[in-house]
Amino acid sequence: MSFIAWFVFVAAAMLEVAGDAVIRSGLRGGGLALVAAGAVMLGCYGLVVNQVAWDFSRLLGVYVGVFATVSVLCGRFVFGEDVPPSTWLGLAIILAGGLVIQWGATPPASIAAAHQP
Repeated sequence: MSFIAWFVFVAAAMLEVAGDAVIRSGLRGGGLALVAAGAVMLGCYGLVVNQVAWDFSRLLGVYVGVFATVSVLCGRFVFGEDVPPSTWLGLAIILAGGLVIQWGATPPASIAAAHQP
């Protein structure tokens, strides 16, 4: 995966997590303006993530791993939540799935070489 794709995915995940956090704050007494601002941020996430020109299933399949990582790290370090071991295990499973999706589209050189006639 290219550096640009990583950058786009991290930026999109930050927009998605922040948008959800802003909406959540708006719904918990912050007002309609925060809900609207969060909705705009979520719309921007959709524009950003789709800058990577991959097929849809691969795009979102790999992105989910980045989003899950950013979400768990924000919960832990921004919101000060205690993240249970089961969540870290679930995150590892999600990341493994993202690797499978990525490798299915472009196998690592060692695997590709082994399947060459």
